[in-house]
Amino acid sequence: MARKMTEDEIRRFMGSGSKTGKLATVRADGRPHVVPIWFDFDDEGDVMFLTGEETVKAANLRRDPRASLVVDTEEMPFDYARIDGTVTFDDDPDRLLYWATETCRRYVGDDRAEVFGRRNGVPGEVIVRLTPTHMMGEFAVAD
Repeated sequence: MARKMTEDEIRRFMGSGSKTGKLATVRADGRPHVVPIWFDFDDEGDVMFLTGEETVKAANLRRDPRASLVVDTEEMPFDYARIDGTVTFDDDPDRLLYWATETCRRYVGDDRAEVFGRRNGVPGEVIVRLTPTHMMGEFAVAD
């Protein structure tokens, strides 16, 4: 039987392993735009990810800072979590390198995190902070 997640469980679920997030933003004409992202959490529980300054998602978020991030499992009994919130941008070079490295660490491991961080934490990239306004999730949706 499905069970709702607490906010702490949502962050633990979303932050465990190498689950790719699906980030939804709103295009200028109102259509949704959904893309996979690598992400991590900061100490306050905000979602941190990088994107290119010229990407569609960056343009969408600069115009309308609302976004949703979903993570799910693709096997029985199917768990999922979603964070809705608003974003802010940061292009400080030291923080950019830090978050590029830490975000990549989840997905490529400790032994390759520095290489990927240096590759991704470059001018033209920005840090995006998604501060939650609403969170929801459920364990065992199909149970």
